Amino acid sequence: MERVAVIGLDIGLRRVGVAGCDGLGLIATELTTVNRRSFKEDVEAFRRIIEEREANLLVAGIPYTMKGEIGFQAKQVIKYAKRLSNALELPLEFVDERLTSLEAEEQLKSSKKYSSRQKGLIDKRAAAIILQQWLDIRRSQSN
Repeated sequence: MERVAVIGLDIGLRRVGVAGCDGLGLIATELTTVNRRSFKEDVEAFRRIIEEREANLLVAGIPYTMKGEIGFQAKQVIKYAKRLSNALELPLEFVDERLTSLEAEEQLKSSKKYSSRQKGLIDKRAAAIILQQWLDIRRSQSN
């Protein structure tokens, strides 16, 4: 069975939540949050994560509008994700991420790990939710 090495991204204006998965591609886990600075610094931060995880694919969430349309924020996310993919020389796939940040916040509240001052926790949990969606879709398509 081929090893799965994917990085999930929840891209925001200030931070990017980052998640990884087990080698079987079953379970997504939170990794870290990258505070966005210059694009060059962002690329270096992601390059370190990718080398450490030996990742071969990026999965980014697209924040579609509730009507399923690509709005301003989604366009910004797509542009950034494509630039990152090109700079890191990794293929990129997208997942619908509507409501993942809200879901992440609810999960953290129910596990008593939530603080409104720790936005990075929400970002990396949202990245894990995004990646888990991708893994689940991938698994259902291979069956």
